[in-house]
Amino acid sequence: MLRNSSHDLSAADAALQGASLKNALAQGRAFAHIAKFHPELTAFRRDLHANPELGFEEIYTSSRVVEALKVSGVDAIHTGIGKTGVVALVHGQGRNAQNPGRMIGLRADMDALPLPEHNDSLWKSKNSGLMHACGHDGHTAMLLGAARYLAETRQFDGTAVLIFQPGEEGYAGARAMMEDGLFDRFPCEQVYAQHNSPDTPLGVIGVTPGPMQAAADTIRIHITGKGGHGARPHQAVDPVLVAAHIITAAQSIVARNLSAFDQAVISICSMQAGNPGASSVIPGEATLVGTVRTYNEAVQQTIEDRLRHLCESVAHGFGATAQLTYKRGYPATVNTVPEANFAADVATTLVGADRVWRNMPPSMGAEDFSFMLQAKPGAYLRVGQGAIDGPGPHPLHNSRYDFNDAILPLGAALHASLVEHALPLSGV
Repeated sequence: MLRNSSHDLSAADAALQGASLKNALAQGRAFAHIAKFHPELTAFRRDLHANPELGFEEIYTSSRVVEALKVSGVDAIHTGIGKTGVVALVHGQGRNAQNPGRMIGLRADMDALPLPEHNDSLWKSKNSGLMHACGHDGHTAMLLGAARYLAETRQFDGTAVLIFQPGEEGYAGARAMMEDGLFDRFPCEQVYAQHNSPDTPLGVIGVTPGPMQAAADTIRIHITGKGGHGARPHQAVDPVLVAAHIITAAQSIVARNLSAFDQAVISICSMQAGNPGASSVIPGEATLVGTVRTYNEAVQQTIEDRLRHLCESVAHGFGATAQLTYKRGYPATVNTVPEANFAADVATTLVGADRVWRNMPPSMGAEDFSFMLQAKPGAYLRVGQGAIDGPGPHPLHNSRYDFNDAILPLGAALHASLVEHALPLSGV
């Protein structure tokens, strides 16, 4: 399937993975088949980890994906969708390009983060200031594992659409692929994605009907006052003081303007004002930057409206002005109920009911798979890669994070099983 790599498993690695897989309690035809080429998937994943690329710059990554897809025997490969995105098709029994049948989409993200890596593994990032700190290297490898299995077995009736997406980390690569005709060219009935979860026990699969990830909005508050001497503040209009009151007052929006049953976060994460070397100068301007996270549009709109009124009113009370720029980013990732329940049922066939969390608490993190779920029914799942007992691995977006290769066959089997159960052969 894959070319030789300097990151192949050692015997010790293989033994450790075997023990981890046993603990994961995965079962079924797809898992057993994919587990046979687990070392190859691991080598591929580690190669991607060593060669991280930012959104829409995944030239090496896309080329390796295409190379692996060709060896795996998929039926068609389409490149350049959403700049560096790749889509592969695998037809089930009796299906072909002229008669593809129903289509189910599976999506994996491919991009890395602008973060220096502080691990010392053999597969540590070779690209200075870049690393796979969110496990997209693992997501890509899992979807490639599903591609190989589906192409080798074809135990389904229809077509699997395998979506290798660029630019999830802030670049809206999902939207770019859709604007480039993704679902027009490949009209999927449903679409599914999964993400590793370091704080979820190894082998546990989580999903919930409804919101799974939050909407992520950016706020910028520019305050204009009047500069002056720090010894004579009565002659100035201090924007730093105004900023301090806005920072405090902004927290009252969630506490006093939303229902206790609504969930939202307002965080002011940066304040820029004055010059640290000018200790006696009151600046004329100050800027606050932060983020808002919500799960539904009504709450999102309430926060925007209240924050705008609050900023203007607080500033006016001090004789200053404040202008809010509210930029909406990724929408909330909302699973459709039938597809979320279906995905949980499929996961149960792999790991058992006790290791499927059907009402996993949603995350305040954001995900651009949300754009696909606005267009198609589907579900976003999480696959646990943490320790069964005790503390798990480093969290996502941490400079010492690394994907747990033990879950590669499980994630690949989950992808493939979604297709087999959604598009069953007659009589199966």
